[in-house]
Amino acid sequence: MARDGAIYVCQSCGAVHGKWSGQCGACGQWNSIVEESRAAPPGAMKPATSAAGRGRGVQFEGLQSETPEPPRIITGVAEFDRVCGGGVVPGSAILLSGDPGVGKSTLLLDVAGRAALSGRRVAYISGEEAVEQIRARARRMGLETAPVELASATALRDILGTLKREKFDIVIVDSIQTLWSDAHEAGPGSVTQVRACAGEMVRLAKSQGVAVVLVGHVTKDGQVAGPRVVEHMVDAVLSFEGERGYPFRILRAGKNRFGATDEIGVFEMGDAGLREVANPSALFLGEGRDRAPGAAVFAGIEGSRPVLVEMQALVSKSAYGTPRRAVVGWDTGRLAMVLAVLEARCGFGFGDQDVYLNVAGGLRINEPAADLAAAAALISSATDTPLPQGCVVFGEISLSGEVRAVGRAEARLREAQKLGFDQALTPPLTVKDKGVKVTSVTRLTEAVERISQNRY
Repeated sequence: MARDGAIYVCQSCGAVHGKWSGQCGACGQWNSIVEESRAAPPGAMKPATSAAGRGRGVQFEGLQSETPEPPRIITGVAEFDRVCGGGVVPGSAILLSGDPGVGKSTLLLDVAGRAALSGRRVAYISGEEAVEQIRARARRMGLETAPVELASATALRDILGTLKREKFDIVIVDSIQTLWSDAHEAGPGSVTQVRACAGEMVRLAKSQGVAVVLVGHVTKDGQVAGPRVVEHMVDAVLSFEGERGYPFRILRAGKNRFGATDEIGVFEMGDAGLREVANPSALFLGEGRDRAPGAAVFAGIEGSRPVLVEMQALVSKSAYGTPRRAVVGWDTGRLAMVLAVLEARCGFGFGDQDVYLNVAGGLRINEPAADLAAAAALISSATDTPLPQGCVVFGEISLSGEVRAVGRAEARLREAQKLGFDQALTPPLTVKDKGVKVTSVTRLTEAVERISQNRY
């Protein structure tokens, strides 16, 4: 039986229970429920049953203000500043997550070093590495002379006491799962500790006007480990992505109160650390050789940046009873929809065919505008007909087989023209100055005809 006022919290999913049990009923984990709080000690004041009439009152203000926006902190890492919305905002809290070994610590050490070299006071607090390990990485990156102030600590009380006495511009904590507050009995990395430590660091950022960057571990599903409330508390949630076997890394903004969401920054991992990629389109397209059957260049938009990337498809006779469907870099459900439309509206049968679809370079595409490019690559592979070397493709496909318009077509065509492309297969456009020869299709059957007969 639970004691009065006791709350039991699952350290795996954060579910709250009225009593302790061996297994969490929400997530099914065993031995993950611990007591988070207890009843007040004898003699303590009991909480009031109603707060009405006991507050000091809230002062409301209008939307107009004479206070100028605070200047952003330019770290010197242009791709990081782009994803943050043009620089780091003083008093903001940023959560950076990513798979183990993807380069989160390398990226933040680069940010800390360049910001410190530009005259900013930067603190780098690590709970995972010793100071000498960080120094060794800085030497490999050529940042050993940067005046970054390093510390290896995990006690939240000591960290807060130091940061409140000192005045920093940027504080980096690697990672939030290693911090430990003595106000709670749970161990480091638990739901209780992560929520409490993140809340204290966010309050520090708002009260001291310092930009705080927190590193967060991820689960095997790619979600930030710990309670989801942490993602709600911070001002920006950035994810650092990278496919194994590729040197490319994508910094993506999933939430940003001071900038655009879904903005990306592109880096390349090398022996000396991360290198910024100013023109990711040229990187993802690779060498300009003759395009093989099954390849289509998609003109996409990532955040505010147009990006050209090659989509590769392979359709082959299945050797087994159940055909395979393998996708890398695109949504599996979206591929199933495009295959169904091609079969129902265009007469292409993939029931006895293995289908493989790959986005070159390790980039992951999320926008529906890639439907037509994926269909073009599939048609090209099925008919063994290559698309023209200088042709880009974009457009959304509906279940009726209609090719629908997508946003920012002018920016897509401008990026294609800048990289030497002179043709485009698109839905009907209202853009006046196209810059390239545009072939418009309103139905997917028209696209099949033009690709199979090589008419553009």
